Amino acid sequence: MTGPVPLAVVEAASQPGTVTVRAAVVDLMRRFGMTSVFANPGSTELPMFRDFPGDFRYVLGLQEATVVGMADGYAQATRNASFVNLHSAAGVGNAMGNIFTAHKNRTPMVITAGQQARSILPFEPFLSSTQATELPKPYVKWSIEPARAQDVPQAIARAYYIAMMPPRGPVLVSVPVDDWDQPAELVPARVVSTELRPQPAVLAKIGDALDASHRPAMVVGAAIDRDNAWNEVVALAEAHNARVWAAPMSGRCSFPEDHRLFAGFLPAMRERIVKLLGDHDLILAIGAPAFTYHVEGAGPHIPSGATLCQLTEDPDTAAWTPVGMSAVGSIRLGVLDLLARPVPQVRAVPPARIKSPRAEASPLMSVAYVLQTLAEVKAPEDIVVEEAPSARPVMQAYLPITRSETFFTMDSGGLGYGMPAAVGVALGKPGSRVVCLMGDGSSMYSIQALWTAAQLKLPITFVILNNRRYAALQEFAPVFGFSAADVVQGTELPDIDFVSLAKGMGCAATRVSDPGDLRAALELALAGKAPNVVEVQVG
Repeated sequence: MTGPVPLAVVEAASQPGTVTVRAAVVDLMRRFGMTSVFANPGSTELPMFRDFPGDFRYVLGLQEATVVGMADGYAQATRNASFVNLHSAAGVGNAMGNIFTAHKNRTPMVITAGQQARSILPFEPFLSSTQATELPKPYVKWSIEPARAQDVPQAIARAYYIAMMPPRGPVLVSVPVDDWDQPAELVPARVVSTELRPQPAVLAKIGDALDASHRPAMVVGAAIDRDNAWNEVVALAEAHNARVWAAPMSGRCSFPEDHRLFAGFLPAMRERIVKLLGDHDLILAIGAPAFTYHVEGAGPHIPSGATLCQLTEDPDTAAWTPVGMSAVGSIRLGVLDLLARPVPQVRAVPPARIKSPRAEASPLMSVAYVLQTLAEVKAPEDIVVEEAPSARPVMQAYLPITRSETFFTMDSGGLGYGMPAAVGVALGKPGSRVVCLMGDGSSMYSIQALWTAAQLKLPITFVILNNRRYAALQEFAPVFGFSAADVVQGTELPDIDFVSLAKGMGCAATRVSDPGDLRAALELALAGKAPNVVEVQVG
C-alpha cells in the first residue's frame, strides 16, 4: 500500500451493500496507488468508467499491446503495480505479446478485461471471452472471473497482492459488464509483506564459498535494479574485488558499466559463457538466471573446477538451474546479509575491461558512431529505453549505462515493447528525460505510442536507427546454415518514412543522414519539452 488508510474507509468496510462494485474498486485502486489507468476502451468496459474520479488519470493507447507496454514501463519506473483495462478476448489477444514481455520482465500489473453480461454468457454472445481465465495463461501469475459481482473488489485486491509478490508479474481479472453497478462491500485495509529474506543457512554456504574463492566472478541481472539493490551489489563486488559480468539478455542495467570491476556482457551461448568465465573458480549469479541461452549448445554450463552460486527472487529459476546452490528471496536483503559477514581476504584487482576504439564519422554512419555521439550529448541521469536488437552489442560498447534505473529493455525478446514503455517510464518519472532507442523494424510494432507521447507532451527523444532491414535476423542466419550469399526472405524493409509517420502522430521529427548534423539534431531533441523523433540513416 502507498499510505495509511483513512479510518472512515476501514469502518465502512464492515457495512455490506452500501457501495457499488465500481466504488469499491475505485477505493482499492486509490489506496494501492493505482490511479493511472492504461487502456484502450471497448463496449464491455464502459460502465467501469462512468463517474471517472477526478484524481485519476486515463492513459489512452491506440492498440492493446501499446497499452500494456506503457503500463509495463510505468510499473517499473514507479515500483508499483500498474492498472490496465482491456477489451474481452480480442483486446487481450492483441495485448498478449506485451503481456508475455511483462511476464518475462517480472512487471507487477493488474489487468482487468471486460466480459459480456452474466445473463447471456451461456449463449456465447458477441464480444465475449469464452475461456477468459485461460486465454492469458501461462503468462499471468493468476487469473479469475469472479463467481459473483460482489466478489470483484476482493478479486482485484487479491490480484494486486499476487502481482506484487516476488517474483512479481501480471495478473488478470475478467469482469462482466453488468457487475459494476451491483452492490458490494469495501475491502478492508491490510498490510501484506512482499519482501522475503533468503534462508540464512544457504546464504552462509554461499558466503563461505565466496570467501574461500581466489578468483570470484559475479553475474548480475535485472532483479538487482528491480529490487533496489544496485549500491549493495557494487559494495559486494568491491569487497571481494570480483569481476562483474552482465547476464545474457538482461532487461535492466544492474552495475555501473564504467566501473573498474565491470568485465562486460555475457552472450546467450553456453560455450562462450564457459569460455569467458574460464578464469574464475566461483561464479555468483545475482538476480539473474544461470544462464539464459538463445541457441542450442553442448558441454558443461560452467568452467571445469568452478562453483556456481545463485541468489534469485524466483523459485522456478532456482529449480531449473542445472548446477550449484541457490538461495531464494529478496536480492537486496540477501546481499545485505552477505555484506554483514566478516571482511573477506584481500584479492588483487582483476584486469580492467578493454575499451572499444572510438568510432569515426563516415558518409553512411555506423551505429557505433551514432551511439557514441548519443553517449556524449546525453546526461548520465537520462533514461534509455531500448529496443534495437541488432544494435545491442554496439550499444554495450559505446553507450555505457552508469546509474541505477536509467536503462529499460525487454527480457522477452518480443518486439513492440520499447516505444510504449518509454511513454510509461516518462509518466512514472516526471521531470526525467527519456531516450527511446529503436530499430526501424522494432519501431513498427507499436508505432501508435508516438500519438500518446504527443498528446501528453512527454519529454522523450525517439532515436530510430534506420538500416532498412531486420538486421538481427540477417546476422543470426548463419547459425542456421545460411551462407553469406544466401537471401534471408522477409528481412528487407525499404521505403518506410519515419518522419512522415511521426508528424502524422503529432510529433516533431527530423531525418539525419549526414554525420555532421547528428550532434546538433540530438541536442535539439533532448532540449525539448515534448516528444521528438530523430530518424538516423545508418549502414
